[in-house]
Amino acid sequence: MLSSSEFIRQSLELHLFFARIMKEHSFFLQVGFTPKDANYIQQANNFRIGFDRLLADAISLSNGVVSPSVLQYGEVITTFTLRAEMASAYFTGVNIPIDLTKSEAGLMGSNTLITGNPMLEQRVSMLNLRAMGLVTALAQFKTMILSGVISCRIFTSNYPLLIDHILREAKFYFQIIRRLQSRDEINLERDMYEQESFWNRIMSEHSKFIRGLLDPTENELINAASNFGNEFDKLTSESKEAMDKTIPISKVTDDSLKATIEIAKFKSQGTQGLIECKIKSIIIPLLGDHTLREANHYLRLLKIFSNNI
Repeated sequence: MLSSSEFIRQSLELHLFFARIMKEHSFFLQVGFTPKDANYIQQANNFRIGFDRLLADAISLSNGVVSPSVLQYGEVITTFTLRAEMASAYFTGVNIPIDLTKSEAGLMGSNTLITGNPMLEQRVSMLNLRAMGLVTALAQFKTMILSGVISCRIFTSNYPLLIDHILREAKFYFQIIRRLQSRDEINLERDMYEQESFWNRIMSEHSKFIRGLLDPTENELINAASNFGNEFDKLTSESKEAMDKTIPISKVTDDSLKATIEIAKFKSQGTQGLIECKIKSIIIPLLGDHTLREANHYLRLLKIFSNNI
């Protein structure tokens, strides 16, 4: 059974990462609809605001509680996040609360676990319940939108695969919260198989989205994105083979680590290029930063897995 201290720390670390991811999913959906679907724009905006509030509460509980490594890996925010938010707010007219990003920049981590704090444990438990309710509702909204897009009842500038992609991330977030709320001890071996299979697919799809949103003249970047897509497709297949015990998980972890280091560099350079208007594309800057944070999150997990093989 998960200790009270680990329950608090792991829950808050999860929300610092995933609540921001969910609020950005809501933003991407919001700005992708046409004026005809003003009701969907409003629903997406409401979800975005809901996750803003969830993130704000997670931040308020996290100072001196979460691990320093989580704050240092660039998965909570990156050096580009603030500028990416400001640029994306300028382009869309959506009021993105940059004060949350500034608050996260000031968070301090601690290697010492918080002990004997039942009030904090209760507040974190309530935060988890709120998150589960909000994520469930957002997943239902994404499912409805995806169904409408596939059946040509709804038009959006977001790819159907992207909507399916962000739906899977919402379900993944929910599953982890539920495990934490049940105080399930993490099984590192099981977690390695699940996380690597999940995130390798995510990295592959990021590459394909980037490729498809670049201007057709950006040949070098298109080719690089396409190569990353193919590489992570192969790693996704290998992750599944490892789950079936046909190849060792250590090989997949090592290969995934090398590939993720490289794609994180690619996304970092790309995000900077978008912010500085040096890349021709229809990629909103916050999407670049969003995919970079997910790569950084996966990178931290892979290094944990690599050290425990």
